[in-house]
Amino acid sequence: MKIVIRSRGRGSMRTLDNAVRIRPEPRSVLRSVAFLRLWTGTTASGMATWALPFILGLAVLDRSLTAVQLGILLAVRTVGFLAAVPVGGVLADRHSRRQVVFWSGLTGALATPVMVLGLDRSLALAAVAAAVMGAGQGACRPAFQALTAEVVAEPLRQQANAAITLAVRVTTLVAPSLTALLALAVSIPMLLLGVGVLWLAAALIPPAGAGRPDTPAARPGILAEFVDGVREARRHPWFLAGLGALTAVIATGYSATGVVLPLVSRDRYDTGAVLAAAMTAYTLGALAGAVLVGRWHPPAQGWTALAGLALYGFVPLSLLLPVHPVLLVSAYVLAGLGIELFNVPWFTATQREVDPTKLARVSSLDFLLSYGLAPVGLALIAPAIDRFGAAAVLAACAVACFAAPAAAALVPSSRRFSVRP
Repeated sequence: MKIVIRSRGRGSMRTLDNAVRIRPEPRSVLRSVAFLRLWTGTTASGMATWALPFILGLAVLDRSLTAVQLGILLAVRTVGFLAAVPVGGVLADRHSRRQVVFWSGLTGALATPVMVLGLDRSLALAAVAAAVMGAGQGACRPAFQALTAEVVAEPLRQQANAAITLAVRVTTLVAPSLTALLALAVSIPMLLLGVGVLWLAAALIPPAGAGRPDTPAARPGILAEFVDGVREARRHPWFLAGLGALTAVIATGYSATGVVLPLVSRDRYDTGAVLAAAMTAYTLGALAGAVLVGRWHPPAQGWTALAGLALYGFVPLSLLLPVHPVLLVSAYVLAGLGIELFNVPWFTATQREVDPTKLARVSSLDFLLSYGLAPVGLALIAPAIDRFGAAAVLAACAVACFAAPAAAALVPSSRRFSVRP
């Protein structure tokens, strides 16, 4: 089709073939109101997820909770998360992703005042509320991933995922000090109610997605549909390989950070400043990685992402070797940079390559294995150190962090995180 446009002044004509572009596509995802609403809701849910354990830790400091009670509440929240992730993925593929986000956020918001009540009267009641809040967190994660693919056009999704992870890292960097300052003027129950407000914002602010296709009235059970999502994941060898590498790195490198870094900071360097500097350096590295990957599109994106993931191997190495504190802190900068060089392309590729009708289920498998198994690594690394010694365990963690991404890179489709030719 040709459309002839005659200008007024000179009688000249311009011919547009096939279509007229009425409005150019935005070059920045931040110009999209729909994405800004999605970003705000996702950030609110991330802040609520982060804030709960930190505020409960403050409750231990002011003796509202004991350390044992804190451990119970965090454990049952993790159980609620793990139980809800696969269910949330199935529901988000069955129904509107926006509705799943709404009910997940509302669940977390309603559970918050119940936890406040339970902290004063009943640990069992507080534990039930923590489990419900964990379930809301678990159900919203795959729904948000799938909703991003509905709200943001494919060319802008890497920018969108980078902007979302950037908000998470800024929250991690700034929020602890702000919350500690608020605790000087506001009670622990009021801070917890603030978490409920964040969950309410996560429920109400995100936009509607593209809508769901018509689905048959009779559907298989939740387990059968989740298994169908696993079959979809198996169609993408790069996904299985990358997920295996990510799970190995989190279960080993992340566990080394959580358990061994405080001991090394105390025993080798005789100061807690190294612990604080390393954790801050990790967050700053992740911020830099999110900014970089928001604009950078290397040809072999999958290999680049896996190389970034392998940078985490320098963390257990720096804990193993008697290096200068500057080198240890530098290792954490590299680990933070690398994890975002992996995360953003990984999420973007999943949203691009996976069947849209099964995206939430595949995303739930991702969260279930990678982040869901992290507590297992944390639980096992301390007994392993007691049994085999810190040096052997850290060496094994370093080997796993380097070898797992390298093995994943051998899968042919991992070069671009795509099975397409």
